[in-house]
Amino acid sequence: MDWSIVVPAIIGSLVGVMGWLVVGIYIQRRQFQRQARNAAKAVYFELDVNLATIGVARDHGVFTELDRSSFERLLPELATLLSGTDLRTVVDAYMTHAGYRQLAASDDLPADVRRAVLAKFIDLHQRAIATLRTQAFSAAEVRALGAPPARSVDEHVRSTENAARTKP
Repeated sequence: MDWSIVVPAIIGSLVGVMGWLVVGIYIQRRQFQRQARNAAKAVYFELDVNLATIGVARDHGVFTELDRSSFERLLPELATLLSGTDLRTVVDAYMTHAGYRQLAASDDLPADVRRAVLAKFIDLHQRAIATLRTQAFSAAEVRALGAPPARSVDEHVRSTENAARTKP
């Protein structure tokens, strides 16, 4: 056996295997990050729709169901992207759904109290949306969305109503 041939072959195969492993891990990590960002985008838009729904309930007293299917389905991916504090901000927005259902079912609350509670729910949704916007979208995507960092609920509701009116 000629060691001058065997040793470089062993070293070359080890370098090749390690390179393949590093590239594979890198590609897999990027795929997981892409999936997590896509999950955050889906939850972002779900919260955006819920925000408009809560705004309509606050302003007009019309309560319709809030959606949480994307959040429940994509929570594991979301947890890989967000820090604990950011994840808590998003979870807090979804925790308001039980209170929203209670408000919808309860007719004995004064309108002022109902509006104050819904305003708090709106604030929690706006915080969650702002958190997801910074994590899920690049600066160019935020500009393309046309979403300013702090959009008022009234502007959001008006734009949603205008979009609904223009649909055939």
